[in-house]
Amino acid sequence: MPKVKNVEKKMWDVEGFDVCIKKGGKDVRGDKSGLPQYSYERSAKNEMTVSEYKKKRFNPNYPGYELDILDGDGNPVSGQTKLSTVRNSYSEDDD
Repeated sequence: MPKVKNVEKKMWDVEGFDVCIKKGGKDVRGDKSGLPQYSYERSAKNEMTVSEYKKKRFNPNYPGYELDILDGDGNPVSGQTKLSTVRNSYSEDDD
């Protein structure tokens, strides 16, 4: 079973945004193992909201865990935010 940091990295590679996996409201250590690998190969649609993403992609595969999706500044985003907005927050760093 992969470590948390590897699951988070795979989510970045597929989805194009950083995440923080939590349990009981606290960050799960990156070296903790026992989670299944992130199984998606294609990113979720840009029109999907953060809440929909968690409900459809994260929660069924990682019961008992919570997920923060982070914007380009590392801040958690709200549930009604579209994934396109989250992804676009990373490309604005090209100054």
